[in-house]
Amino acid sequence: MGFSGNGTQAQAIGRYGLWNGGLRDPDPARAKELAETAAELEELGYGALWLGGSSGVEHAAPLIEATSSITVATGILSIWQYEAADVAARWSALESAHPSRFLLGLGVSHAKLAAQYERPYAAMTGYLDALDAAGVPAGRRVLAALGPKMMELTRDRSAGAHPYLVTPEHTAQSREILGRGPLLAPEFTVVLDTDPERARTTARAMLSFYLTLPNYTNSWLRLGFTEDDLANGGSDRLVDALIGWGDEERLRERIDAFLDAGADHVAVQVLTAGGDRNGLPREEWRRLAAALGL
Repeated sequence: MGFSGNGTQAQAIGRYGLWNGGLRDPDPARAKELAETAAELEELGYGALWLGGSSGVEHAAPLIEATSSITVATGILSIWQYEAADVAARWSALESAHPSRFLLGLGVSHAKLAAQYERPYAAMTGYLDALDAAGVPAGRRVLAALGPKMMELTRDRSAGAHPYLVTPEHTAQSREILGRGPLLAPEFTVVLDTDPERARTTARAMLSFYLTLPNYTNSWLRLGFTEDDLANGGSDRLVDALIGWGDEERLRERIDAFLDAGADHVAVQVLTAGGDRNGLPREEWRRLAAALGL
């Protein structure tokens, strides 16, 4: 099912994928567990695995080697953390060994997380120039665009967009900018829990960090949320818009709302109690696969 980058991106990765930080764990003691997990997720029918936590190309290789067809993507490699020349060299080696299996997701990260953070748009443009010069095709990379300007760059210089912590309204706006061709693959976080208080507690444990990052809070303000929505861990309105919770049927509806709004693919992040983003919730992934009809 590899990622072709030749205009059939949506068909290549299907409608549903998984976003997870734990799949990129470099601990050799967990290598077997991660390989077995990736193989099961491929068997379940997911089209792509998105590796969270500013993953590098090197984190994708073991999962690609453990599977036969599923696309593995970085979601998202920080351009401040990895030199373009090194990324290009690693991409070329992985492409040579496993053609069309890897999708390079790139982002400008956040001032709070990068030692040298300045002029992010110009920095991304320069990074893309370097990848072009090194032979990494535009059709084999996606950008973590949130605002309109970065979304336009995404349209012009990549295969598409992989926005994080957005709503179907953001997806509809993004599709207007991107047009019909580029891939639009938003991340969407869900909690398999029907208890409102418990589910929102789980969601807030994850959202608390992102509420400190202007790239996200500005995106939410553009979508019509208010400063009051951003205060005190996030209002119920904000939490419920950004994080889906409920039973399998309800989560299927929430996920498919992105597809209805113009997304080609949804990268689903499953949270469990405590908001642990780096665990491997295999039982929840199985339940979700069944609910999505994979």
